[in-house]
Amino acid sequence: MFSREPKPPKTDDTAASDWRTRLKAGLARTGDRLKEAANVFRAAPKIDEALYESLEGTLLASDVGTAATQRLIDELRRAVKSKRLEEASALEGELRSALTRLLTPLEKPLPDSPPRPWVILLAGVNGAGKTTTIAKLTRLFQSQGKSVLLAAGDTFRAAAREQLMAWGERHGVTVVAQDKGDSAAVIFDAVQSAKAKGIDVVLADTAGRLPTQMHLMEEIRKVKRVIAKADPSAPHETWLVLDANTGQNAVQQVKAFDEALQLTGLIVTKLDGTAKGGALAAIATERPIPVRFIGVGEKADDLRPFVAAEFVEALFS
Repeated sequence: MFSREPKPPKTDDTAASDWRTRLKAGLARTGDRLKEAANVFRAAPKIDEALYESLEGTLLASDVGTAATQRLIDELRRAVKSKRLEEASALEGELRSALTRLLTPLEKPLPDSPPRPWVILLAGVNGAGKTTTIAKLTRLFQSQGKSVLLAAGDTFRAAAREQLMAWGERHGVTVVAQDKGDSAAVIFDAVQSAKAKGIDVVLADTAGRLPTQMHLMEEIRKVKRVIAKADPSAPHETWLVLDANTGQNAVQQVKAFDEALQLTGLIVTKLDGTAKGGALAAIATERPIPVRFIGVGEKADDLRPFVAAEFVEALFS
């Protein structure tokens, strides 16, 4: 029987290169839309109003949004004037730079020394990928040497509880769940258990809801209030999981959930399946809440921290 040589561990440089390759592939559909802007620049004989109008249409088609589109075009106009640019081809680099500047405020690293337990409440509409994202976060935090406890706070959907328990078993972490009872009670018990056991991170799932479902939005406000009874400083983070396929609707979700919960971060999933990734520019313009992570696939390591320059480079490469 032949033995195989073990594969050498990946270096940081190799891992970073692998991620950039996956990110580029994952953003290909959105990138195709934005590359049309580059084609506009290359085809235009000069910088004029017709060029700006063509660019406006391309950006709107990428779901960049009206406000962000206007902001980007205004920046290009200023660059043309201040740098005395005449060749339309010079605007591709200016657009990349303007988009990077717009998205950079969305970067925010996680704290080096979070409280213990560090309670993270996750919200989102049905189908956004909350449960899968929780599994990926579990794997990520475990890779950092942290212990994790999951709270099955989606008590409206039995399948969600079962799915989370399956992920918990797969990753070897405790899942606090109840066959009956409300979401707030489940998460309260989870925080108490984490405090007793010295757990590092609590990831609290909640039921999917639409921003227009006022009774459910009030229920998640209650969850947040009850968590504070278990730990006055918790939840320490409140993250909204967004499906990138929703495009401009994602901006409305961010606004509604932020008003209800005072969000501290966003996780944007399914960027690999959409041409609407430009919505991040709209979020940066209209409600610049930090994008903690982006997801471009189903694998555990396809969820990574958001880096604006890396994101823009992948879009245009």
